Amino acid sequence: MSQQVITLTHPSKSINGTVQLTGSKSESNRALIIQALGKGKVQIENLSQAFDTVTLKEALQLAAQAQSGVTHIDIGPAGTAMRFLTAYLNLIKGNFILTGSERMQQRPIGILVDALKTIGADVHYEAKSGFPPLKIEGGMIQGKDKISIKGNISSQYLSALLLIAASLKKGLTLEIEGELTSRPYVTMTLNMLKEVGIQNEWLNNTIHIPHQETKEATIYVEPDWSAASYWYAIVALSNSGSITLPGLKKNSLQGDIAIVEIMSHFGVASAFEQDGLHLTKISEPSGKTFFDMKECPDLAQTVVVVAAALRRDISLTGLETLKIKETDRILALKTEIAKFGAKLIEDGTTYHIKTDAVFEPTAVSFATYEDHRMAMAFAPLALIFKNINIEEPQVVEKSYPDFWKHLAEHKFIIT
Repeated sequence: MSQQVITLTHPSKSINGTVQLTGSKSESNRALIIQALGKGKVQIENLSQAFDTVTLKEALQLAAQAQSGVTHIDIGPAGTAMRFLTAYLNLIKGNFILTGSERMQQRPIGILVDALKTIGADVHYEAKSGFPPLKIEGGMIQGKDKISIKGNISSQYLSALLLIAASLKKGLTLEIEGELTSRPYVTMTLNMLKEVGIQNEWLNNTIHIPHQETKEATIYVEPDWSAASYWYAIVALSNSGSITLPGLKKNSLQGDIAIVEIMSHFGVASAFEQDGLHLTKISEPSGKTFFDMKECPDLAQTVVVVAAALRRDISLTGLETLKIKETDRILALKTEIAKFGAKLIEDGTTYHIKTDAVFEPTAVSFATYEDHRMAMAFAPLALIFKNINIEEPQVVEKSYPDFWKHLAEHKFIIT
């Protein structure tokens, strides 16, 4: 990725307008796998334009055209695509090498591979054991129909298995060991499967999906709540702000709808109207100091940056999965908020933000670590500081390609 820097300023510090967000990346990626397994019966509307979704769509097309010999599929930095394809490619005919970017090759996949091997998958590591690239021989003959998997690892492992379950000849029973983190993402997967007629039984810590056929259906992808979270941050950090986000619903499948409740404590009121979600800056944030991010870890960077900028000392828990994301997001956050005097202190599984030394830097550049969420979490600081630099701004293409365009439409000056 080429080195590039943009400078952001926002002279008025006031925000007003409407933003049409892309379809949810999480929903889109699940919809693509459901469609691929649906034998032509499933249509998708409002598919995300995010790089991860485009990458997964292209990878599925490549897999479908697999000839004799080995088909190489490179998903770059697309983490969801890696997890979902690791499971999916076992079900179709062909021999595949599944690989990704240098960082993707450092992100663990062993737990998912072990689970797939338990039920009969033929998967081998091409380089380092437990990590991509993977050699997958498709056309799996199922042996066992039961898997035990830890609940505190990436929910994408669980979703990858649940998405293929109904296509397995014996179905699949998934036993979740211990506490389930990121539960909303598992619920999203099961609810989207129900939209195409795939039923499940979820009793205590066991999910059972019998072998069954997909029915004819159209999946409508809701706008992306993760993308909405950055507009919450923008309203929270503005002097005065109101933003309308069309299409977002109160009964969303997406776990990141948790941003509605979280940001009510940082001075942003939410109202669901006929034309979408209305965000308004209010003058009375709450005094809440403890936030559990276990079910919405992708919101953590946004919340940490907003709290640090507003000089709110808070504590967070549920951040365990952040260390194995696009970057070590805990270390990245610590490093970057320190540039304006804020501290992120690790205390077991709790993290404390200390803001007593926060100052306004005359010039500050924020690194993005090839992580889209770092770029979008730090960009709203242009409403607090005179100007800021964001390095490698193109990383936003991974989930929200129109982010900078939308900021420019709302009076951010980008040079």
